[in-house]
Amino acid sequence: MTEGLRYPFETAPERGQAVQVADGVLWMRLPLPMKLDHVNVYALDDGDGWTVIDTGFASKLGRQIWAELMAGPLAGKPVSRVVVTHHHPDHVGLAGWFQSDHGAELITTRTAWLFARMLMLDRQEVLPEETLAFYRSAGMDPDILEQRRTDRPFNFADVVAPMPLGYTRIRQGDRIAMGGRTWDIHIGNGHAPEHATFWSRDDDLVIAGDQILPSISPNLGVYATEPMADPVSDWLEACERLSALVRPGHLVLGGHKLPFTGLGLRMRQLIENHHGALRRLLDHLDQPRTAADCFAPLFKRNIGAGEYGLALVEAVAHVSHLYQAGLATRERREDGAWTYRRKDPE
Repeated sequence: MTEGLRYPFETAPERGQAVQVADGVLWMRLPLPMKLDHVNVYALDDGDGWTVIDTGFASKLGRQIWAELMAGPLAGKPVSRVVVTHHHPDHVGLAGWFQSDHGAELITTRTAWLFARMLMLDRQEVLPEETLAFYRSAGMDPDILEQRRTDRPFNFADVVAPMPLGYTRIRQGDRIAMGGRTWDIHIGNGHAPEHATFWSRDDDLVIAGDQILPSISPNLGVYATEPMADPVSDWLEACERLSALVRPGHLVLGGHKLPFTGLGLRMRQLIENHHGALRRLLDHLDQPRTAADCFAPLFKRNIGAGEYGLALVEAVAHVSHLYQAGLATRERREDGAWTYRRKDPE
C-alpha cells in the first residue's frame, strides 16, 4: 500500500533553518513537547513580505525560533499575513503574537477563529463536571479519571497567545494569492471543523495542514463540547470530495511528517483505513463494550498513558458513528458509561 508514495525531501529542516520546496515556498519546523514532536510551518514569498502558514505553540522557545527564522531564512522581510489551517494549538498558537507584535493579518475560517478564541478565553483550574461526565460516559479508566479530576487541566491559553479581535475569513471556493501563485481553498472536516486546504492553480502544490498526512491518520475526536458530533462521517465525506481534486504530480505540504507525492494513493489509504477500522470495531461489538474497551481493534497496538486521551476521543468518535448510522445500539451503564453493541441484521 505504500508503493507510489514518495518523499522528495529526505530530511526535515533543522532549528532556525528552512528547506525550499518550490520557488518562493519555504518549509520550516517547530518542536512540540509530545510524542508527535514537531509541526511543519511554511512561508510564502509575496515580494515585500511573507505569508506564513501555521505557527507552532506559543512559548518562549517558539518565539525564539521564529526570531531566528525571521532573521535567517526570511531575510528580515516582514511577516505580513498568517494563514491558520485549523484551530488546534500547534497551528494557531502564535497567530495572535504575529498580529499584536508584528502587525500581521490573520486569515482563517470562521469556525477555526471562533473555536480558537473561545478556547483561548476558557481558563480552568479544575475540569468542569460536564467534562468529567463525558469521560465517565466513554468508560475512561477510573485511575486516569481520578487523576484528571484532581490535576490542573491543560488550558488552550497555556500554549496559545492572546488573540486580538479581528481576522479575515476564508471559505469553501475562495481563492487566495500567496507566494506568486493563486490557490483554490477547499474545506476539510473531521480532524477539525472547517479545516482549510490550499490547492495551487499554477503548479502542483497542495498545502494540506492536518487534513492529509502521509504516514499517520489525523485524529478524529469527539469531545464534551459536542458529544454527538460525527467526525468520522465528516472525515470520510471530506476525503471523498478532496480526492476528486487530485492530480498525479501533486506535492503535498502537510502539518506533520514529510512532504510527499502520491496523493491519489494516500487518499485511498486514508479512506480505507477508517472503513477497515469500522469493520473491525463492528466485529468487536459482539458484546456490550464502552469506547475505552475498543482500543485494540481500532489502533492494533498498545496505547500508552501519553496517548490515552486522544485514543479515547477517537474511540468515542468511531463507536458513536456506528450508533448514529444505525449499525449499533447503546445502553447507559449504572456507572454512567455508554456501552455499545452491534445491531444484528433483522
